[in-house]
Order: sequence, then structure tokens, then C-alpha cells
Amino acid sequence: MRDAVIVDAVRTPIAKGKPTGAYHDIHPVDLHAHALRALVDRTPGLDPADLDDIIGGAVGQVGEQSANTTRLAALAAGFPESVPGVTVDRQCGSSQQALSFAAQGVLAGAYDLVIASGVESMSRVPIGSSTLVDGRRADVGGPALARRYPGGLIPQGIAAELIARKWNLSRAQLDEFSATSHQRAADAGKRGYFDSQIVAVNELATDETIRPGTTVETLAPLRTAFEDPRWVERFGPIDWKITAGNSSPVNDGAAALLITTSEIARKHGWRPRARIHTATAVGDDPIYMLTGIIPATAKVLARAGLTIKDIDAYEVNEAFAPVVLAWQAETGADPARVNVDGGAIAIGHPLGASGARLATTLLSVLERTGGRYGLQTMCEAGGTANATVIERLG
Repeated sequence: MRDAVIVDAVRTPIAKGKPTGAYHDIHPVDLHAHALRALVDRTPGLDPADLDDIIGGAVGQVGEQSANTTRLAALAAGFPESVPGVTVDRQCGSSQQALSFAAQGVLAGAYDLVIASGVESMSRVPIGSSTLVDGRRADVGGPALARRYPGGLIPQGIAAELIARKWNLSRAQLDEFSATSHQRAADAGKRGYFDSQIVAVNELATDETIRPGTTVETLAPLRTAFEDPRWVERFGPIDWKITAGNSSPVNDGAAALLITTSEIARKHGWRPRARIHTATAVGDDPIYMLTGIIPATAKVLARAGLTIKDIDAYEVNEAFAPVVLAWQAETGADPARVNVDGGAIAIGHPLGASGARLATTLLSVLERTGGRYGLQTMCEAGGTANATVIERLG
């Protein structure tokens, strides 16, 4: 029987997604190409001509990230014209879905060698750009959706507020979680835990948004970001708690993973780092939107034949602090195993690249700690979520 294994995984440092960020002058196609080239360069004997496909994730598929940006990145990386590429959009889970599609293709025998990757340049393609028409927000849902959800869907920040309210999470809890994310990420960087993952871009070799001095006290004065009386009219009283400090920042970055079978890896002399054990996606309430990671985790564990206690390390995307805290409360996961090297609140959340970034970090954590199983899960706009279990090999 065929399996699907990860031979290697790389990521760029995560940069600030602002005009002051390190990648603002780099076209997203070139940023993506950098990760693709680096993955091939550090895989001895890999001929890009042998790649069956490159599956890449991107959320802002407009402007400089449009026109099947993954195919363009493969060409920019210098790969042969015979290598195809395709770009998928499952919102923030786009490159995690790319990883799932890559594994499924390998398991089915449609692929022998495939790269799963992702990119987002939020400094050059701002969040929400793909929903704008002539500078105005488009009606992306249409009348039938509006009839099903009167009042329409809501911004993710409001969903995060509703989650904090439903799970009775205090502002202090959110800020404490966020400060811990920065402290863990800063410690991981200081200890060199990210070094094997990162391929430097120009002069940048470390993540730009990690703030080592972050504490609950430094986060406390930050103003809430989404306070608006219209949401109170719709949802009732909201004790506003979401700030820039307990949310993920805007970022630029790219990541890539090489997927094949164990047998093919052996023929090339490669030692697979992990097996993609089980992967799934779910739909959930599109108003709460970000809670899909809870049923996604339950589904992937059931399919894998594992329990939450069997998992040695978790990577749960920190879109907002209450998302992870609600997930922990519902799953009973050990907080000491969750985002042990920090998460997106500190490291950053370059939308389309984040799923591949999480997988890259999860591999590193399992190898360092000797863990066997790792689980990553990603909340996504529209109320969907991905969950993936990997098994460390070797």
C-alpha cells in the first residue's frame, strides 16, 4: 500500500505585512519562488522536472497574487515549464488544504512527487482585496445566502468577540495567552529551534513580529479593535476584549513541503521526516466561524483512531487568542503541548502560507521532543476548518 510522507519542509522568515516590512518590495511570486527553490536545493538529487505538481495556497487571489500564482512561482523558481502548478483557496487553511490534496494525490497514485506550499503578501495584497470591486466591498454572498443568514455574515474579529463571550474568557486570559505566545516564540528563536526551518530572504533570517518583551502589563493598555454598537444591536451586550495584542498581525511569508511515498524516498536516498497520517476538513457555524477547529479535531482523531491524549504536540493557529482557548477547553488538550514554540500571535499569520508554516513548525517540534503524533488545525473564514495528524518517522 502507498503512503504519503514529508521529505522536508521549509519556510521563509515571517515579515511584517506593512510598507515597513522586510518583504514589501518583493513580489509575492518571487517570495513563493524563494521557498520552492530552497526546498529543491536542500533535497539532494531532486530534479524539479520530476515533480508531478505544485499545489499552493493563497487567500488574496487578486492583483499580484492572481492568475494561478503558484504556477507563476514555479516558473519564477526556474523549474521546467513541464511542471504544473495550481492555487487553492480555503481561506486561512489554503496551504494546509494544499498539503491534504498533495497527500491524497500521492496515496491515490496520481502523484509520485509533489510540493505543497503557500504564500501571502499582505503588504502588497491587503486582506480583503479580493472582495473589492472598484474600491467598494462586493456582495460576495448574494440574496439566497442573505435569506439564510439575516443580517449577513460578520467580520472575524466579531466572531472572536462572540467566542470570548460564549466561553467566558476574560481580557486577562486572552492577554496572558498572547504574552505566552511571544515568550515561547522568543525563547525558541533564541535557542535556534527555528533555524532548520527557515531559509533567509535577503538579510532577513528571523521572524519580524516576535516581541520578546511582551507581557500582560504591556498588552493591557491596548484599545479594543472591533467595538461597534451595530454588533451589540444584533448580538446583545458584548464586553469588548479583542485587541491588536491578542490577535494575529498582518504578515508576508511563504512555506513549502515535499511529499512522496516511503518507497520513492528510499530510492532517492531520502529519509522521510513524517507520515501524513490523517487529514480532514469540516464546515461549522459561519457566524461563530472560527470554532470549526473543535469538530475538525474530533473528526480527524476519530478517523485516525487516536485520542487527544495520544497527540504529543499541537499546532493550533492563533488567529485570535479566544479561538485557541475555546479549543483547549472543549478538547481537553494539555496547554503545555499547544504551540510550544509560540504561535501566530507572535510568529505571524501570512494567510495562505500559514498551514504550511504550521506543518513545518510541527515537524520541528516532534523531532526535537521525540514525540510521535502531531496535530495541526486551522480556523477559516466562512466557518470551515482543516485538521491534520502527522506521525514522526525515524
